Amino acid sequence: MKNCLSIAGSDCSGGAGIQADLKTFSALGCFGMSVVVSVVAENTSRVISIHDIPPQIIRDQVDAVFEDIPVHAVKVGMLSGVSVMEAVAEKLLEYRPPVTVIDPVMVAKGGCALMQPDALETMKQNIVPLAGLLTPNLPEAKALTGIKIETTADMKTAAKLLHEMGAAAVLVKGGHLEGDAADILFDGKTYTEFRAPRISTRNTHGTGCTLSSALASYLARGMELPQAVEAAKVYVTQAIRYGLAIGKGCGPTNHFYELYQWKGWLK
Repeated sequence: MKNCLSIAGSDCSGGAGIQADLKTFSALGCFGMSVVVSVVAENTSRVISIHDIPPQIIRDQVDAVFEDIPVHAVKVGMLSGVSVMEAVAEKLLEYRPPVTVIDPVMVAKGGCALMQPDALETMKQNIVPLAGLLTPNLPEAKALTGIKIETTADMKTAAKLLHEMGAAAVLVKGGHLEGDAADILFDGKTYTEFRAPRISTRNTHGTGCTLSSALASYLARGMELPQAVEAAKVYVTQAIRYGLAIGKGCGPTNHFYELYQWKGWLK
């Protein structure tokens, strides 16, 4: 079994962040571990408050995992501020995991900022260059590159700019555009477009976290990058299709839909 580590924020409502990552790792046959960098008091409707973990505790959590357990892939999610980013970057440079998928989370599903504005430059300088695969959505790609993104051609331009900023490969997610959910992968040489049908549902809480942790899982298991992206999109699309109407807002995706199907629990 491959071991995957999530470095991200905790979502107490269970649909995103560390909780979504651990569910995804388990659903895709990997052993999941976590480094909590922020505790986020949120639910399906809103974010109430955010408390960042002290940087030394973040470092200690990373050390605790790496000194004892082989890590085959790391997924990095929400990093709220400069000190958090610096602690994570320091440890990633120290341990250099074989796979690093970075989801540059900036805003919660309900619109609340999850990254402090003064941390953008640190994200660009310290975090993006550590990405084996960077997975921004359109608003995140726009914030990182400064360009308007309204078409798949714009997405290709953004992916190239992010690669030039240091990311080894970039998957720009086009979920904010109209029509099918189209994503653009750029590996430094080739652009590949992936499409999936858009599911008409409000239950999409944690989809970005789920996709990036699915990518980490498949890459840890030895898939080549294009195949991992294709498999991760299939997984996320089905998790959205069978999303759970839990809470008063945007409910979570169903990370264990295959188990639910097998058990006859999809009703």
